[in-house]
Amino acid sequence: MAFDVFADRLLAVLPEPLRAPAAQRLAASGPVLHRLLTGLYGGRCGAAGFDAWFGGLMADLGRLHAQRSPALHALDAERAANPDWFLDQRMLGYCTYVQKFGGDLAGVARRIPYLQELGVTYLHLLPFLRPRAGENDGGFAVTSFDEVDPALGSNADLEALTAQLRGAGVSLCSDLILNHVADDHAWALAAKAGDAAARARFHVFPDRELPDRHERTLGQVFPQVAPGNFTYVDAVQGWVWTTFYPYQWDLNWSNPDVFAEMAAVMLRLANRGIEAFRLDSTAFLWKREGTNSMNQPEAHQLLQALRAIVDIVAPGVLLKAEAIVPTRELPAYLGSAEAPECHIAYHSSLMAAGWVALAEQDTEVLRAVVRNTPPLPRAATWLSYVRCHDDIGWNVLRAEAGEDSAARLSSASRFFAGVTPGSYARGAIFQSTDPNAAHGSNGMAASLTGLQTASTDEARALALRRMLLLHGVALSFGALPVLYMGDELAMLNDESYLARPEHAMDSRWLHRPVFDEARWAHRHDAGTTEGAMYEGLAQLIRVRRAHDALAAGAPRTLLADAPAGLLALMRGERLLTVFNFSDAPQQLALDGAWRDCAAIEQRADATGVQGVLTIAPYAMHWLVRA
Repeated sequence: MAFDVFADRLLAVLPEPLRAPAAQRLAASGPVLHRLLTGLYGGRCGAAGFDAWFGGLMADLGRLHAQRSPALHALDAERAANPDWFLDQRMLGYCTYVQKFGGDLAGVARRIPYLQELGVTYLHLLPFLRPRAGENDGGFAVTSFDEVDPALGSNADLEALTAQLRGAGVSLCSDLILNHVADDHAWALAAKAGDAAARARFHVFPDRELPDRHERTLGQVFPQVAPGNFTYVDAVQGWVWTTFYPYQWDLNWSNPDVFAEMAAVMLRLANRGIEAFRLDSTAFLWKREGTNSMNQPEAHQLLQALRAIVDIVAPGVLLKAEAIVPTRELPAYLGSAEAPECHIAYHSSLMAAGWVALAEQDTEVLRAVVRNTPPLPRAATWLSYVRCHDDIGWNVLRAEAGEDSAARLSSASRFFAGVTPGSYARGAIFQSTDPNAAHGSNGMAASLTGLQTASTDEARALALRRMLLLHGVALSFGALPVLYMGDELAMLNDESYLARPEHAMDSRWLHRPVFDEARWAHRHDAGTTEGAMYEGLAQLIRVRRAHDALAAGAPRTLLADAPAGLLALMRGERLLTVFNFSDAPQQLALDGAWRDCAAIEQRADATGVQGVLTIAPYAMHWLVRA
């Protein structure tokens, strides 16, 4: 059936003022959507069945588009006319849990002036939808995508918050958990009750034959607390695919009904004012025997189809891929000019490599990541960060860490756990059954950089320099940088999680503290640790905003002849960033005259430098050519 017929199904349900712009977007993205979904589902449904299903999908998209508010339609039009809007160097993210930052959604709204003070334009609130009763993986086991967690507020509170944030120039990002739902989600409950259609939305096996065959090539996400990838469920008399925890049932994305339902979930949330989605666990969406069932071609086709839907229905919305994969596998999550995928992808390799550079006092791995970072397609960017709610995953660096990568990354893991003699770090090794293996590391940035173990003013100053050094890389690399709540105040590990049985088995709660009001109150007092950290970071943010060479899309050049302890990056033609990851002063030969635009350690000669730049331990300089 010709695509025009399907386009009419969408346009027919729209009021007249919306039809012309929707028709333009359909002309650009509709054929891409049709091609992708035909490839995924056409052979499964048969021609007639697929046409009926796709026609119904288009009508549903039209209804959801018509339900967007006038304010969101205006935002869509503005951003569709300027698709590079989020690449500006003034973009700055902030990531936090609702309950940790504001208590509830109304409490988050009361902190909007603070976010504005920091310069935040993008707020990622970690899962706030109704979670599973009991254990729920920090909210990532969702019971209902259409309800806010009652402990955090209501749908009305969410819509009020998104409106207030939009008025303050801040885009709200929500997690959209694509790989799984909770075992008390309506679909799982229906499957347990014997509903065949609901059962078909999951991967359920009557015996261990196929699960055992899959397990031969599958990895394990939580080998200590949730080994294996399948869970026997009495109510369905079978083995359910559960990649993460036994109470998180993987969705069967080869079923077209799952795609249609999850696309509608995304758009209903977008209609509540959410402007960005962190697409959780994107690498796991498609299963294939004989592989690790990660990064399969169909997973990318699914994401490209979701992107086409966003481009048609809600072009003001951003999609962000949470794909914690090696650098070489990242570009696929951004797609191509012919089939755009996500607007943003986490650059987890850059993050992890910065920590390796600190542990080794050598930038070899970090430079390899920079060299391996590919050019971006148009209107796309990386997301850079220092810490997040998850662990530092070391295995993304296997390629860059060289032939002895396992030992090298394990060494970094032990360093940040504080096991290595002389280590300043206080963290925890995460989900490794082998003390000599590298899986992940947990801890707040301040604790990992030495603030928690510091006993002298000098040690505290060095810890803060290390923290600012990592943030300087994230802010200047050429990405959308996201701060993790509490890092701007040098907040430390929260070991109280050990007293909570529901959290004690998961050391990621070490770096999920409650926002420290006392530190916040002293953020402008330069005589305090938190004040020094806050002002140092605020200065970097201010300088970044003033230089378009630090925008996400500006050119980046690695200076290969810098000493091993230094990372030196040219941004554009006139701005140079230099970072010293060692505990000794480093020197860099410079040609021409440069002047500081930001420096953690101000030099006596503040007007310019000729010949050689000396960088103090763990210091950085951002320089502009005179």
